[in-house]
Amino acid sequence: MLRAEDNKFLTEAGPGTGMGELLRRFWIPVLLSEELPEPDGEPKKITVLGEELLAFRDTRGVVGVIDQYCPHRGANLWLGRNEECGIRCVYHGWKFNTDGRCVDMPTSYPDLNAKDLIRIKSYPVREWGEMIWAYMGPIEAMPELPDLEMALLPASHRYVSKKWQDCNWVQALEGSIDTAHFTFAHLSFDKEENEILDIKKHFVNPIARMSSDHMRWIAEDPRPVIKISSHEAGLTIAGGRLTGGDSIYWRIAQFLMPFHAYAPSAMPGESIFGQTFVPVTDTNCWIYTYAWNPERPLSQAERDAYDRGNGVIAEVDDNYVPLRHKGNDYLIDRKLQKTRSYTGIKGVSEQDAAVQDSQGPIADRTREHLGPTDLGIMHFRKVVMDLARALQQGEPPPQAAHQDRYAVRSGACVTSKSKDLPAVMLERFGDVAGFVGRPRIAAAE
Repeated sequence: MLRAEDNKFLTEAGPGTGMGELLRRFWIPVLLSEELPEPDGEPKKITVLGEELLAFRDTRGVVGVIDQYCPHRGANLWLGRNEECGIRCVYHGWKFNTDGRCVDMPTSYPDLNAKDLIRIKSYPVREWGEMIWAYMGPIEAMPELPDLEMALLPASHRYVSKKWQDCNWVQALEGSIDTAHFTFAHLSFDKEENEILDIKKHFVNPIARMSSDHMRWIAEDPRPVIKISSHEAGLTIAGGRLTGGDSIYWRIAQFLMPFHAYAPSAMPGESIFGQTFVPVTDTNCWIYTYAWNPERPLSQAERDAYDRGNGVIAEVDDNYVPLRHKGNDYLIDRKLQKTRSYTGIKGVSEQDAAVQDSQGPIADRTREHLGPTDLGIMHFRKVVMDLARALQQGEPPPQAAHQDRYAVRSGACVTSKSKDLPAVMLERFGDVAGFVGRPRIAAAE
């Protein structure tokens, strides 16, 4: 468990907070590219790490992320006209470009050059992997964009979406690196209501690509041994389950600083799932969800399946709110809960959200009783809190200087019991950290 002051330190992400300042030392997704589809189109209100901002795509196609409010009289620039490389406030006509510079001030005498003295908050912006990223930290410390493999590949090889979640970003991320909860949160079974449940005999695959053996091992061993190793971009978190023979079934997740996580289930050749957890305020977050295949383009059938919800990708409406969410109790089906799944909720992503939201807007970690399968959670908390405290003492996070080491993979494999985690990683990925480097086929972006 954590002390109350440590839980507060871990979960607060607003300006001036220890964790918030750490997050600001990294590039942050703030929108999907498709949310600003055209030059001079509709601007978007966004809130990121507690800051109210405005995003717009100008006449050149360049995206700006600026303060939401005009510095003249405080009118909201979302009401403004997106025209000729700038947002014009509809109150008195002050106009701002993507750099936050005032480029027109009709209310001032032209010879005074008053507009040259006015500038509003703006952040550097990049488009990368079909997402719009902003850097909200000190300019002199601005790192390179992270070499996330999915962004390095052509768009044909990836699928990108996002979902809203009604809880603090930390508990959502912690759920993603907890490789032990699958047995109960996600395992499906099939039984008649008058039949005694035996999950060893009646499990049903909730993710079509997972083999029956893998599902059986997850069902029969709810207490995986957890192994952790650190690398230049974050942590490898592996859960090993007994197979009944001389092998171990490993499910290997990745945590990449400060808020990226990769799911552990992909076997060689299968598509990999990832998530990026971005605080909106301290009590809600956007989760950017994506799938990619390093070896081939995704098929239309796969894309259609992702649209309907698959793995970490939720089925969402036009505003990226999951169809099954806190407001409608995730459409929980109590009969289904008795006969087909522990949760009675459809969708792996939705099952995760239900559990994480149920912990409260900010989980009270002073009441926890952690056990051996929570080792990855403990390591994650120590890493991010130590880095945030070091930053307060003037020491920048080293991961920000190693964005070229973010091209790692997660995944599953079956190996001999005699192999330790480094040997398992070498066998599965060819590298002890799962590092695969830049792909041969570069992204067109």
